[in-house]
Amino acid sequence: MTRKVVITGLGAFTPIGSDAPTTWENSLKGTSGVRKLTDEWVEKYELPVSIAAKAAAPAADFLSRVEMKRMDPSTQFAVIAAREAWKDSGIDTDAIDHDRFAVSFATGIGGVWTLLDGWDTLRERGPRRVMPMTVPMLMPNGPAAAVSLDLGARGSARTPVSACASGTEAMAQGLELIRQGKADVVVVGGAEAAIHPMPMASFAAMQALSKRNDEPERASRPYDIDRDGFVMGEGAGAIVLESEEHALARGARIYAELAGAGITSDAHHITAPDPEGLGATRALRAAMEDGGIVPTDVVHVNAHATSTPVGDVPEYTALKTALGDHLDDVWVSATKSQMGHLLGASGAVESVLTTLAVYHRKAPLTINLENQDPKIPLKVVTSPTDLPEGEIVALNNSFGFGGHNAVVAIRSYTK
Repeated sequence: MTRKVVITGLGAFTPIGSDAPTTWENSLKGTSGVRKLTDEWVEKYELPVSIAAKAAAPAADFLSRVEMKRMDPSTQFAVIAAREAWKDSGIDTDAIDHDRFAVSFATGIGGVWTLLDGWDTLRERGPRRVMPMTVPMLMPNGPAAAVSLDLGARGSARTPVSACASGTEAMAQGLELIRQGKADVVVVGGAEAAIHPMPMASFAAMQALSKRNDEPERASRPYDIDRDGFVMGEGAGAIVLESEEHALARGARIYAELAGAGITSDAHHITAPDPEGLGATRALRAAMEDGGIVPTDVVHVNAHATSTPVGDVPEYTALKTALGDHLDDVWVSATKSQMGHLLGASGAVESVLTTLAVYHRKAPLTINLENQDPKIPLKVVTSPTDLPEGEIVALNNSFGFGGHNAVVAIRSYTK
């Protein structure tokens, strides 16, 4: 019999909130976290894009000076979110079997600030001035390693790296670890801190970023006919997964069930999605099949919806193919409109929001949708919206460069 996997703890460190409750509350209000960048490097490098969605608070407000010095910003965000999720779960650290406690924490880019600052130090000041902790800080598994060290997870510490699908793949990995009996508890999530001149210059060069520099709060416009690219965001999301029996044995508060996951690849193009959404369709169908879900069970989707001219349409096509005419009855949220695109952290943060949507029976808002693209006739959440009572299912979609597709299905919990 397949072990049921449940969600018992949530943490978030985002552009619209430094914790999960604040992020959730602001997602229902339609708060924008996008701002004009004031960093000196914007002018120094004459970047064509000068807006981004930075974390809502400094990491230094939550970490010690020693921790700040020894962690790349991406790892700082991961530890903050994981500590919140762990506390929220109510698990007694001393009472669990740490050999059956695992971590799967993702990133899309990793410690880019540490890497490039280290390179600058080497060129300008020589090898003796490069910090000895540079490699542990820049490595992509840094967030997973730091979370496992901080919480004492000895089962395994894994790091999915699949661009913007990374955080959702971590969810899928945690699901399988528990189902296969290899762990009772898994902290999953994703972290990213790539608001740095080099990646921003690269994304801008490929025409992926919005250039609405004079209207930062209106720049991220999923599904709008005038969308012109995504907005860079940063932060982390963390979720505590447990087997149902483990959670019930300790009397845990259960938010929802992680019912299924689907992972596929397009094998189409390194940056562009399959224009027909074929890989995304297979991921959606796989997630539903994995959870024993039929299309009419689905009431809500937190879409990938980056706000790029070429990305939003194939996702609609995939949803239409996978859900059929029932898609007309499904409420769709595009929360990147509020917090930008957190790259490898986006799927984790959006899974936090999807879990809370199922738990509270409310859907987060999509902002800046003023003139909906007729090629994307979705039922988009643009005003406060309640989800139905009874057993419901919500899907969270994540798609990344390289053709990575990941979808998770989150179901309201019943014993």
